Amino acid sequence: MVSITLCMIVKNEEKILGRCLSCLYDLMDEIIIVDTGSADRTKEIAAQYTDKIFDFHWVDDFAAARNFAFSKASGDYIYSADADEVLDETNRRRFRLLKENLLPDIEIVQMYYCNQRKFASVYNYDREYRPKLFKRIRTFTWVDPIHETIRTEPLVFDSEVEIIHEQEEGHAGRDLAAFERICEKGGRLSGRLLDLYARELFIAGDAGDFLRAEPYFEQMGQEEERTEEEWKEAFCVAAKAARLRGDIPKFYKYAMKAVACGSCAEICLELAYFYEEAGDDDEAAVWFYNAAFETESILDIRCGGEKALIGLAGCYRRHGLEEEAREYERMAVAGRAPDRGQGTKPMSLT
Repeated sequence: MVSITLCMIVKNEEKILGRCLSCLYDLMDEIIIVDTGSADRTKEIAAQYTDKIFDFHWVDDFAAARNFAFSKASGDYIYSADADEVLDETNRRRFRLLKENLLPDIEIVQMYYCNQRKFASVYNYDREYRPKLFKRIRTFTWVDPIHETIRTEPLVFDSEVEIIHEQEEGHAGRDLAAFERICEKGGRLSGRLLDLYARELFIAGDAGDFLRAEPYFEQMGQEEERTEEEWKEAFCVAAKAARLRGDIPKFYKYAMKAVACGSCAEICLELAYFYEEAGDDDEAAVWFYNAAFETESILDIRCGGEKALIGLAGCYRRHGLEEEAREYERMAVAGRAPDRGQGTKPMSLT
């Protein structure tokens, strides 16, 4: 049976750390806790489960902290967990069976991460696979009987273990502030981080968050090395920020750039909100419809679902079309994105 080291980075987690460790400690052969500056009882609670507690000076870099934690591990595999994660008894049994039967060739094990949408952040799904268990020392293997080569792709196993993500509070404010600090320091966001920043803005950001992010996304939208999808995400953020500021020329500039990149539910919704605020329900309904039925969401799934449908319902209700309004509200409450191209295109409401 393989040995597993639990690696965690923590800060001020006294409310939930015990809950997490109590469901993991007997599944682990080693527990590494890296504290990044707690001012509460976090380390005292951790000491009830392990004596391998290390301090790490916070440098505004989660990856650096996790790498430090991994460097302290000695098990065959490393399990990376956050303090707000929970394994119930069913999934503790699944984890134990996985540990007892894990083939040594497997280098990464993915587990279901659940309860994602309870707290608004960057996630559009409640359940998704995430890499959680990692082979500590990788063995390189030759493959292919002729023209042999080293296998560089990791062997990944998708397990049935479900991790319940049970935060005490949302982290969106913390995460958005971290993105802002990176941009203020002149750091360049990778395509992955640009996507996550834009997602978090659309899912959980307020007007102030968009306005502070505006100059950075305008800049990203001018970088030639970006992909068309990255440009589109940048234009969506810049367009929404301009609308919130009331800068109509700039709003149209970036909205049309997003449309030229292939459009998406997010920019259709922004155009709908613009016309709704201008009192033009006929045009607003067209764009709410396009958000719901003709385009796909790229950042916040609600833009092509409940937000667009509620917007359509409002347009119809303001014009006395109660039956149509209630139907769109029923679709919104059902919590599903509409089938593309299946809605009845809105005619003039007047």
